[in-house]
Amino acid sequence: MQHQLLKLEQKVKKYLSSEAISRLGNLKTAHPELALKTIMVLANAIDAGQLTEQIDDNGLKSLLIQLRQK
Repeated sequence: MQHQLLKLEQKVKKYLSSEAISRLGNLKTAHPELALKTIMVLANAIDAGQLTEQIDDNGLKSLLIQLRQK
């Protein structure tokens, strides 16, 4: 399972700016459950063809706000 998570994270990181990657790393340390949920949402969006552009730090912040409200 850890290996699959690493593969998903690598896939997601291809679509993140360097600042967003840094934020995701900080999130993994402070809130691992939210980080996992974020990775899963982004990976699903990639697989569905909904994510075609790079996400910057502000885009990742917006996604985190949406995930925290749910």
